[in-house]
Amino acid sequence: MSSSAGGWFVIVLALICANLPFVNQRLFAAVGLKWPRKPLWLRAVELVVWYVVAGMVGFAVEASLGNAFPQGWQFYAITACMMLVFAFPGFTWQYLVKHRTA
Repeated sequence: MSSSAGGWFVIVLALICANLPFVNQRLFAAVGLKWPRKPLWLRAVELVVWYVVAGMVGFAVEASLGNAFPQGWQFYAITACMMLVFAFPGFTWQYLVKHRTA
């Protein structure tokens, strides 16, 4: 995989992972819950877990292309903010769009 393709793969993966907690009512898109709707705190915890998963995949892609560079707190602060920006469409769809009830 080229470095450009690896970078785009990680960005698309982060976009999918950021919206996954908001587009379904299951925990990690697999486990059914007893609540009819997932609470916001559970979605936030799930978003943090997906952030870590996307980060580990990104590190693996970087390591497969060559040397993985050490990162400081600035990198993690920026990528966490980027994950929140990526989650905005899912958050908007879940909480700000009025859904019709059957």
